[in-house]
Amino acid sequence: MKRILVSTSGGDCPGLNAVIRGIVKRAHQESEEWEVLGSIQAYNGILWEPTEVKLLDEKTVAGIHYQGGTIIETTNKGGPFAWPIFNKKTGKWEYVDRSEEMIRKLQYMGVDAVISIGGDGSQKLSQKLFEQGLDIVGVPKTIDNDLSATDFTFGFQTAVQIATDAIDKLVTTAASHNRTFILEVMGRHTGWIALHAAIAGGADVCLIPEIPYDVTKVVQKLKSRYKKGRGSAIIVVAEGAKPIDGSEFAAVSNEVGYENVRLGGVAYKVSDQIKAAGFDSGDIRETILGHLQRGGVPIAYDRVLATQFGVKAFELVKNKEFGHMVAYRHPDIVSVPFTEAIGKMNFVDPNSDIMDTARGTGICFGD
Repeated sequence: MKRILVSTSGGDCPGLNAVIRGIVKRAHQESEEWEVLGSIQAYNGILWEPTEVKLLDEKTVAGIHYQGGTIIETTNKGGPFAWPIFNKKTGKWEYVDRSEEMIRKLQYMGVDAVISIGGDGSQKLSQKLFEQGLDIVGVPKTIDNDLSATDFTFGFQTAVQIATDAIDKLVTTAASHNRTFILEVMGRHTGWIALHAAIAGGADVCLIPEIPYDVTKVVQKLKSRYKKGRGSAIIVVAEGAKPIDGSEFAAVSNEVGYENVRLGGVAYKVSDQIKAAGFDSGDIRETILGHLQRGGVPIAYDRVLATQFGVKAFELVKNKEFGHMVAYRHPDIVSVPFTEAIGKMNFVDPNSDIMDTARGTGICFGD
């Protein structure tokens, strides 16, 4: 019996279950000698005592491809290299490296290989575990589409669809009330969701991290949308957007084991800046989509891509191509070394064709 352990880590993402199903279905096509296990809440299921894993067979994964979330749960806190432990003497949390212990436990469990489904941070962990001798392959997962080794990540298109639906709804109420609406979307340090949703939804302004904005340019665009106080406008702002003389609107998290800064709320900052810069035509309202973009049913595109990734991940394990991550290079599903996958973030190129398209339709980026 050959045994594979599957882990989903980081933020949840539409299509995770489709990847899991793809792995299991492909393993079953190979032969009955393959067994697939799922570790509950990323690697926590292995590090906990008692161990918490779930058998993933065809019965378990039946019909999960259209479900949001992940049937084996996920977490973006802690991990094998930084396991949080509360020191009663000091009254503070400390972090210990349990990676070697986890690898030994996997060996004891008879796990032949691990498939890690996660984003940039998760695949950095995969590379470190691979360097320590663990046979592991990766599957890229993030709605932010910020991994440069793959053309697209699953979950991104669903997030864009959700953001576009929100714009479609805001357009009607904006026109009815002669208002400007600011829609804040996710993306962390990249503007892919904001850019695609702005084009699809016909937004007037799009503010992304890659192009620091000048609020006076934004106000000029907004004023062009109003005549004698009547009109409406839609602004799409990525959560990591920043002004030319400022920085990201972020806060340090106080959650135990959570290393990332917390982004969110920049829509209110932009609203205040616009008002301070002299825009007084109509009301301004802010809408923050937040986690709505990560939940719910994945669209067909993401189900297909996620399934392709799952099938390919099993084949990497079968062929012993460890230390690699699945990637989409149109039109093919390929693999790339972890070192390439985590080496560079996928930023929006201000001089790219899609930016030309956005500018060609009149979208203002505040530059």
